[in-house]
Amino acid sequence: MTAVSSVRAVPETTDMEGDDLSADDAWHTVRHTGLLALGRTAFLRFRYGDGFSHARAFALQLALATVPLIIAGSGLASSIGAESVAQVVARTVVAVSPGTGDQLLADVVDRAAAPAPAVGPGDDEAPDRPGEDLGELAVVFGLVTAFVAMTSAFAQLERGANRVYGVERDRPALRKYARAAVLTATAGTALGVGLVLIVAGGPFGDALEVVYRWGDAAETVWDLVRWPVGLVALIVAVTTLFRFAPRRRQPGLSWLALGAALTVAAWLAASGVIAAYVSVSGEFSATYGPLAGIMVLLLWAFVTGVALLAGFAVSAQLEAVRAGVVDPLLADADDDGVPDDRQHTEQHAAGG
Repeated sequence: MTAVSSVRAVPETTDMEGDDLSADDAWHTVRHTGLLALGRTAFLRFRYGDGFSHARAFALQLALATVPLIIAGSGLASSIGAESVAQVVARTVVAVSPGTGDQLLADVVDRAAAPAPAVGPGDDEAPDRPGEDLGELAVVFGLVTAFVAMTSAFAQLERGANRVYGVERDRPALRKYARAAVLTATAGTALGVGLVLIVAGGPFGDALEVVYRWGDAAETVWDLVRWPVGLVALIVAVTTLFRFAPRRRQPGLSWLALGAALTVAAWLAASGVIAAYVSVSGEFSATYGPLAGIMVLLLWAFVTGVALLAGFAVSAQLEAVRAGVVDPLLADADDDGVPDDRQHTEQHAAGG
């Protein structure tokens, strides 16, 4: 059975009488409502729209997409003869893994990045490269798996956003997954670039310096450039998701800006806290051992899902307040957990 939302549907502002809503109108609504009141009602919309459950489902799909994509990237580099790129991937994975590192993943990437042995004068043919077969399989299987998992993640994000907005049915399956696939190729690419530059930008730059023998000047330029480029990529990705993921006509970007900004800020703050905790706490690696990297990935993916859906909740509630729907919850006069209008509908259907 499809899960239903217990929050009020947000009226589409494009259906309201009058001119198109402007950025000034959005700012006026925020000031009139107050950030604290808006935040409180947005949290209710997020919670009763089942935001945490949808964030967990999104996180699982995001994690399932990340691991094979890393392996596929290394395998692709080895397959086309770019061993230096594969070495950069391997070094970055080892560097960002907590404690002793996620050896399960690091070993796989290292093998995929292994250079080909030299061929002697008397050898009839080159010996098998340790990561050759693995690289070819990793490229095909990893890329397909990552794309399918990421498409499923964005389809799940649509469902979560719909419930937060009070929309109880997703798009038809073909339209839903086709749109999710397009979002994977567009917003997903921008999201990946932003995450690599911000989350793994330091270790990635160090790996580039070691493999390509960068100087101090190039390292300084990299550190200065990766932050603004990464932020721009994240903002583009989040804005695209806010605009095209929900099954409704979204308002102008100015009405989505507050929720999108909250998503980026909350994600950056939470990612920083996770990284700091893992780096200073030896207990984390000691507890999870070789699975520590996977546990961090799952935790970070969950934080990403919560940040996205919480941002949707803020944008939805802002638009709802402008339309006069201040209370985000459906009425439940008898406090039995079943909204009154839905209970009436079910009783009417049962009675014939």
